[in-house]
Amino acid sequence: MAARPTPISQSTTQPTPEQNGVRFGLITATVLCVYTLLAVLTGFFARIEAGSLDVLILVTGSVLAIRHLSKVRNGQLAYLGGYGTGIITALVASVILALFFIAIDWIFPKTVNLTQVHNLFNVDLSVLIAALAIVLMGAMTGVITSLIAMQYYKAEPIDPLKMTP
Repeated sequence: MAARPTPISQSTTQPTPEQNGVRFGLITATVLCVYTLLAVLTGFFARIEAGSLDVLILVTGSVLAIRHLSKVRNGQLAYLGGYGTGIITALVASVILALFFIAIDWIFPKTVNLTQVHNLFNVDLSVLIAALAIVLMGAMTGVITSLIAMQYYKAEPIDPLKMTP
């Protein structure tokens, strides 16, 4: 009888890039939602700087996710693993922020002042379009931030000439 090969199990101490991205995406989304709620309630949301701070929080979350994954793997972070975790972090955070934005507009209908957009059936689509813009902005921010951050956190390639005695 042939022995069955045992599957290679992944260590539970090292998260995958996807697990790390979702974890840091949830943390970043929490910070973004708290900040957005405070900005809406204080009236700061109407200023252009409010969106800039959202992007800064999103960039910080993506970089911290890549940094954590690099630290857990002792600096041996594959380029695509770090790139993926940064994108997943930003995407998860921006989708949750978009849903939170829809909830904010539903709970406080007149606090968020958006340009009114109507479709053929006279349904207000401005909140939906704003939510889609949040997701698009978050995804693109994650892509660009991850590209830049991975130039710093990528693992150095092994030089075979240095290995010879």
